[in-house]
Amino acid sequence: MRQMNLFAFLWNTGAHVAGWRYPASTDEGQHSLEFFQQVAAIAERGKLDAIFFADSVGFHRTRGKQAFACVDHVKMAPLPLISALAATTKNIGLVATASTSFNHPYALAREFASIDHLSHGRAGWNIVTSTGDNEAHNFGLDQNYGHADRYARATEFVEVVCKLWDSWEDEALLMDKASGRYSNPDRIHGLDHAGTFYKVKGPLNVARPPQGHPVLVQAGSSGTGQAFAARFAEAIFTSHPGIETARTFYADVKRQVMAVGRDPAKVKVLASVQPLVAETEAEARRIAGELNALVHPDLGISMLGGFLGGIDLSKEDPNGPLPDNIPETENARSTRERVMDWAKKENLTIRQIADRIAAERTSRSLIGTPEQVADGLIDWFNGGACDGFIIGAPWLPGGLERFVDGVVPILQKRGVFRTEYEGTTLRENLGLERPANHFVMHPEDHAEPEIW
Repeated sequence: MRQMNLFAFLWNTGAHVAGWRYPASTDEGQHSLEFFQQVAAIAERGKLDAIFFADSVGFHRTRGKQAFACVDHVKMAPLPLISALAATTKNIGLVATASTSFNHPYALAREFASIDHLSHGRAGWNIVTSTGDNEAHNFGLDQNYGHADRYARATEFVEVVCKLWDSWEDEALLMDKASGRYSNPDRIHGLDHAGTFYKVKGPLNVARPPQGHPVLVQAGSSGTGQAFAARFAEAIFTSHPGIETARTFYADVKRQVMAVGRDPAKVKVLASVQPLVAETEAEARRIAGELNALVHPDLGISMLGGFLGGIDLSKEDPNGPLPDNIPETENARSTRERVMDWAKKENLTIRQIADRIAAERTSRSLIGTPEQVADGLIDWFNGGACDGFIIGAPWLPGGLERFVDGVVPILQKRGVFRTEYEGTTLRENLGLERPANHFVMHPEDHAEPEIW
């Protein structure tokens, strides 16, 4: 039977924007390794495929009086975090976000290769292009790169990173004490890459990662983003409030994967979901109401403005519809279109859509008993909407613990989720093949490295 995949999305102290205020949430988090170790242990106990860390490299300013009320302002760098968690976990994958706009291919390839070695093959890279001007301002730019430019840079960036991971063949590291040969220079390859955006000689100074390549994850939903995912991604993170748009996205991206010559079964589409689990549906809805009541109304409207490309809605009537003259933006195009379509289709006021954005962002929420939440996941999984889910617990650690202890056993009993890990690497647990080495497949592409 086909098995679903589950990632835990560790969004600070909870996926609900007011999760940090909920009395049952921890007072730690944000900067506490012990907090993340606790949450990772819960996810691993549930046999989840991976824990997933989002990231940005700028301070996301909100507008209005509650400018510093949003927990999204605080994000620790995820690469050091997953490196630390590699030491206290054994089986669960460790997926970190890193931008192709504000990193360099050599440095990032080296970091992910190192973490894949330290974790014995459990690293994953969530590839983002960075959409905010506030991020660009931290790297010497007046504004961010345009949409097309960001993806052009990302394409070259990922190509170079993958070749750097391949620059050492699997048999290159000898460590032969008897002969005194540490490595085989014939199996170490330079790149001499000189492209439009990057110039990288290579080779990497870290041996090929245990997985060959850390698992590549991507979340772009625009047409350009989907084409990029179809070419590179092995897991695609997507967000839909309803099954119909999820089905359409799933079918479209699988067709694009096939069109570029890849096996659609080897590309996992994971839908974001925010499950709120309790013993009864009434209790779950009561908790949801308590969480929603903790969201300051100004913050919800400010967040909505951010989702629409950074516009200021503070002067609009909150009980009226979204304005007709919302400008197009180079940033977060697909999110903007999704929110506007959502508001128009359901005839929502600014306040109504803001409340839902604050509670669910653009994801699906499942509120109910463990059986009801499991039913909701299985309906999407069997209904052609996804291959699995990114689980965003509304508060941490308790919200994730409720899912792991309540919902996961039901999924296991119904035969759609593992009872034990299939292997020791993230690739093995996702059912993904280890990629062939580019320089073995295309020996004409390599340059001779300088071996001293």
